[in-house]
Amino acid sequence: MSSETHLSPVATGEPSAPDTGEWVGELLLGGPERELALHLGAPLDRRALRELVDQRERELVAAGLAPGGSVSLRLPPSLGFVTVLLAAWRLGTQVSLLDYRLTQHEVDQAVARLAPQLLVQPAGPVSGALRALFDVEPVYLPNPAGVPAATPHTLIQLSSGSTGPSKIIGRTAADVIAELDRYNAIEGIPQRGERAVVLGSMVHVLGLVGGLLHGLNAGVPMVVPPRLTIDGILKALADGDAPTTLIGVPSQAEVLAAVVDPPALPGFRRMITGGELVRPELWRALTEGYGITLGNMYGMTELGVIATDIEGAHRPELTPAPGIAVRVVDGEVLLSRERSPYLGLVDPTRWADGWLRTRDAGEVDAVTGRVVIKGRLDSQVSIGGLKVDLTEVEQTLADAPGVEAAVVLYDEGIKAYVSVSADAAGGAVDAWLRERLAAYKRPRAVHVLPAMPRTSSGKLLRDRAALRAAAQRVADQN
Repeated sequence: MSSETHLSPVATGEPSAPDTGEWVGELLLGGPERELALHLGAPLDRRALRELVDQRERELVAAGLAPGGSVSLRLPPSLGFVTVLLAAWRLGTQVSLLDYRLTQHEVDQAVARLAPQLLVQPAGPVSGALRALFDVEPVYLPNPAGVPAATPHTLIQLSSGSTGPSKIIGRTAADVIAELDRYNAIEGIPQRGERAVVLGSMVHVLGLVGGLLHGLNAGVPMVVPPRLTIDGILKALADGDAPTTLIGVPSQAEVLAAVVDPPALPGFRRMITGGELVRPELWRALTEGYGITLGNMYGMTELGVIATDIEGAHRPELTPAPGIAVRVVDGEVLLSRERSPYLGLVDPTRWADGWLRTRDAGEVDAVTGRVVIKGRLDSQVSIGGLKVDLTEVEQTLADAPGVEAAVVLYDEGIKAYVSVSADAAGGAVDAWLRERLAAYKRPRAVHVLPAMPRTSSGKLLRDRAALRAAAQRVADQN
């Protein structure tokens, strides 16, 4: 077994098998039989959900999975994903999540790193760039090289890879339960009697815990629109009288903001975004155009939800979630965590003495305790001896007329990558930057791309090599 994949159980000081699945039945599958649990294309009550999970558990056992085993799910957002996940956890196995959009080469690499005993994937190919929900039948593929769970982690996820190779991150059942408790304690998070329309992928932490698991735990039906189009999102928001919260990332908020004359949506109360900073113009477009509040949530795959401003009352400041201690050392945000979340080989300085280094720049208000996230720590660069915050440059560029998305990096000088609207005026961006930024802060080059590359979770890709390659493809076509 490779050290790239698993931590030694001896090193963790904990039992080598995942926590039992009792918490799944108690916290996620309990509740009144006829209470609406999910709306994944059609309504599903808790009784029907429990029956489907029972069926999936029998299928997993028949495929050879047993308590203490390991399984990887490579399923698209679907009822199949939800029921197999819950069944595997209730069985007491370790579940790793793979994005269904990975290529076969990437899947093979992930399986080699994770060594699951079972790989669950769709019976046939799935496609559709704007599909948010699929109807798939899972198939169970034994992995001859797979091994039982070697650590107590219930959930294994791969980091988004927005800045480089993915890290393997493990969370125990206790970690997940603690995050659910944090959600329940955060004022403004949807509770019973409300509903949540979730646009974020269930493979990633915002959609998984903030949407699916919190919804099941708190009695908040999770609604997933079949398609992530304007019509699909608006229909999901309109199909219900209960107070509704929309959960997604800023790129999905941009879809709503593009509506010239938004319809009346009486139940639509707020949107909560996570993943990256929201540009001021997007905030104004949504709050004024729809008459809602736009809240923000800061989190990491390693820990889940960390700090929030659900009602947008303190923008850009965020209040740390209950039970989360935040401090800033040398400009970097550090978070309290009892043990390292990483499995396998990783930079040993990322976690030490109970503190996780986020690699995010920020500051904490000594009076209120609220935190401001200023972007990645490596966004602070020196140009001719003068300090430049690349986040400031990026935000200024993102606010320029016609700019839809922007990434600013230091790559032998400040370089920018943007996508622009069809009606963007030539030279307008350059004039905008000259008026607002000193010469030493302005990008040496602004590369216009037809669409900004994004990770599978919707975050803007910040990998230098990938962005250089995208810009080169555009240059080769011109």
